[in-house]
Amino acid sequence: MLELKEIRRDLHQIPELGFQEIKTQQYLLEKIKDFQTDRVSIQLWKTGILVFVAGLAPEKTIGFRADMDGLPIMEKTNLAFSSLHQGKMHACGHDFHMTIGLGALQHMIENPIKDNCLFIFQPAEEGPGGALPLMQSEQFNDWRPDVIFALHIAPELPVGTVSSKPGLLFANTSELYLDFTGKGGHAAYPHLTRDMAVAASSFIVQMQQIVSRNINPLEGAVVTIGKMESGFVQNAIAETARLEGTIRTEHPNAIQTVKNRLEKMAKGFEMAYDCSITLDYGANYYQVYNDHQLVERFSEIIQATDLNYIQADAAMTGEDFGYMLKDIPGFMFWLGVDSEYGLHHAQLNPDEDALLVGVEAVTKTIKMLSL
Repeated sequence: MLELKEIRRDLHQIPELGFQEIKTQQYLLEKIKDFQTDRVSIQLWKTGILVFVAGLAPEKTIGFRADMDGLPIMEKTNLAFSSLHQGKMHACGHDFHMTIGLGALQHMIENPIKDNCLFIFQPAEEGPGGALPLMQSEQFNDWRPDVIFALHIAPELPVGTVSSKPGLLFANTSELYLDFTGKGGHAAYPHLTRDMAVAASSFIVQMQQIVSRNINPLEGAVVTIGKMESGFVQNAIAETARLEGTIRTEHPNAIQTVKNRLEKMAKGFEMAYDCSITLDYGANYYQVYNDHQLVERFSEIIQATDLNYIQADAAMTGEDFGYMLKDIPGFMFWLGVDSEYGLHHAQLNPDEDALLVGVEAVTKTIKMLSL
């Protein structure tokens, strides 16, 4: 059996951003080739890897997705195996996801089942989004799975617990970037300028009404600006401003409603503040919507083991795995890792005992889907 903790620690030290996972890809390939047989085929897609394991009498292909990329976060865990890549960290647990994927892959090679298995090590989940272009690739469609699933670590859940729910699990999401351009000048002569610090600040306040007045109150939606930049010195009027944020909605149509309102607001602000505004929506992710029947079967399988299954709540988090579930039946589940600090935190420190739990949950799920 692979040394899961050692592998996880190796991967944790080499986090790479989306479509830059060169060292990560090479590391995974070296491990995969250690237990390759004539039943195993490998294809590369950009910095990702697809591993096909032929079944004994296949009627379908079962897919498992593990994401690969890290985040632009300075690690502050003080672990002996902290990130060696300055300013980058596996702060979302993708080192766990890949390690569990390797462990499950080895198990399925050594314990063959009737159906084919496809292990997908996918780059760029955090951005700009690897799932959709991967699904459009020749490599993916050579081995396109009939059913697919994935997991995500859950810092708030104890080790030994898995959680999911039928229907909506993760929201529809979009990044949001707005650039304001006006006219700068001396602070003593504001009447000769067009102040973009004021325009952007007012825009933030006004956009808070989009959810409260344009979205059905029975449907969830969030519009948040998390970063604002404007100006260079305290005694000058800001000529430019930049807002960076996110849109998250419970229903796919609602996200377009929010965007339409933002665009109309921008046109109005251009007239009111005599400026220009550009909008960029960056990466957009489709909702993670779990197949009801498959989740029910999954919960029954987990409850038949020593693991603990609990019903999850829907969350406004985003995941590009939603694009796969849009076209292929499947689901995602949470894996408890009992960390004091949450996802995308510089001190996230998942309990490595969850690695074996994850491998057990994944392999049992593959066998369930083959029945």
